Amino acid sequence: MEESLLIAGVDIGAATAKAAILSNNKLLSFSIMPTGHSVSQSGEFVLNSALEKANISFNDLQSIISTGYGRRAVSFADKALTEIICHAAGVSSILPRARTIIDIGGQDSKVIGLDENGNVINFIMNDKCAAGTGRFLEVMAGVLNVKINDIGPISLTGENPCEISSTCTIFAESEVISLRAEGKSRENLLAGIHKAMSHRVAIMGKPVGFKEDIVFTGGVAKNIGIRKAMEEEIGFKILIPEEPQIMGALGAAILAKADLERPKKEGGKP
Repeated sequence: MEESLLIAGVDIGAATAKAAILSNNKLLSFSIMPTGHSVSQSGEFVLNSALEKANISFNDLQSIISTGYGRRAVSFADKALTEIICHAAGVSSILPRARTIIDIGGQDSKVIGLDENGNVINFIMNDKCAAGTGRFLEVMAGVLNVKINDIGPISLTGENPCEISSTCTIFAESEVISLRAEGKSRENLLAGIHKAMSHRVAIMGKPVGFKEDIVFTGGVAKNIGIRKAMEEEIGFKILIPEEPQIMGALGAAILAKADLERPKKEGGKP
């Protein structure tokens, strides 16, 4: 009988913290919350929330791996791994035919190429500019006085997307304000914003390439307008996991399990 392993992955992003708990290969629970001002505390809070949902204690966990930009601040983790490796592991575990990952979070975006075994073969990341990230959409939603969760559905009703030529968030904001003053509709402005953002991500990911199956992860993947605009931009259907924000945390937990099992397979001490 297979020994039960309880492991956790904690992903501390710039905007949100995520935790996933696995029992062997079964996802027991997960939690998502804003990162807040304290990166170390957010790691504790999000893991405790996931533990409470799974009805287990911290001492029940046999291994924890942290990932994300704040991974080094998670003092209770056994190991820290990059989000690139963890995203690849998380996506491949549920969609093994994935060959490309588009991940757009609050403060960065990345495109990751995978081989048939789910290994990373190439990637590119934008973590220096807000354009092409969730922050870009937050700024535009604020300009147009629309709730962030509503911008996707509203953008789908825009029949003539506005041309947003600026690739800088600050200049794009000024451009949107000017277009609004010209009487452009909110629907067409949002459609244009989604189109411009998708175009930027597509250009960024061109060196990696877009090969099917293509999987969209991160909080922005929940935006139906970006999904549609991205599909039109790259010319391929995009798949979205049921919970696209936890792929990094899920992958970290999967890799924690692999670390625990490796000594046994190699004949060493567990």
